[in-house]
Amino acid sequence: MSAIDDLPPLREVIRQHALSARKSLGQNFLLDLNLTARIARAAVPLEESTIVEIGPGPGGLTRALLALGARRVIAIEHDERAIPALQDISARYPGRLEIVHGDAMTFDPRPLLDGERAKIVANLPYNIATPLLIGWLTTEPWPPWYDMMVLMFQREVGERIVAREDEEAYGRLGVLANWRCETKILFDIAPSAFVPPPKVTSSVVRLVPRAEPLACDRRMLEQVAAAAFGQRRKMLRQSLKSLGVDPARLAAAAGVDATRRAETIPISGFVAMARELANIRTEEA
Repeated sequence: MSAIDDLPPLREVIRQHALSARKSLGQNFLLDLNLTARIARAAVPLEESTIVEIGPGPGGLTRALLALGARRVIAIEHDERAIPALQDISARYPGRLEIVHGDAMTFDPRPLLDGERAKIVANLPYNIATPLLIGWLTTEPWPPWYDMMVLMFQREVGERIVAREDEEAYGRLGVLANWRCETKILFDIAPSAFVPPPKVTSSVVRLVPRAEPLACDRRMLEQVAAAAFGQRRKMLRQSLKSLGVDPARLAAAAGVDATRRAETIPISGFVAMARELANIRTEEA
């Protein structure tokens, strides 16, 4: 028996269903059910929650979520080899696991939610983790269809997500993530916990959407951040030229000198520049 239910240990599940991890799918299976339970507990309360899980694989996190009381789990799995293992879990927790065989990059879970807000909890495949996150951060309208995300990334990506001004990892992702969410790295997981072991440490990150982010046009914010960090070692007066507007005007709107560099500008400064860029675009129209 495992630590959380009476289903077989994950190593046995992998052997039974020939679930060798595929690098092409970004798969690294987390087999320690104590760790999957720790990830699940980071999303409490679970009892009345619907969970959207991406890439469940052999189902270690799925089992932890259900064992700890999640009312419903929608598991989106691209690898058809994993579906029978997930069906075994569904039989153990009847009526609580909905298995979707599909691509998380294109699948929209909202029609399955009936207007209910969900939580996204996942050990994300490394090769699509950042694009998935950006998709969730840029969803409209806001507040979004989820009220929490508890996600596992490579440690380097986790640091970029939570980074703020004057930190080495601060960049476009940190601006977007912290503009719309409160972010925190909860804990790290060593490579040895996975099969196969990745070459890097992983981090579990929690993101909670802000009900009212600082007001600005998201697309303008993304444009300003992309320009500023696209040449991050240059001053704003140079890096913002790619926007085709006067960099000094944008910097003045943020109350900063145009000789500053992107990594020194707080999110409120990027928001102010995005607002000014929107004003300029309106004037030009």
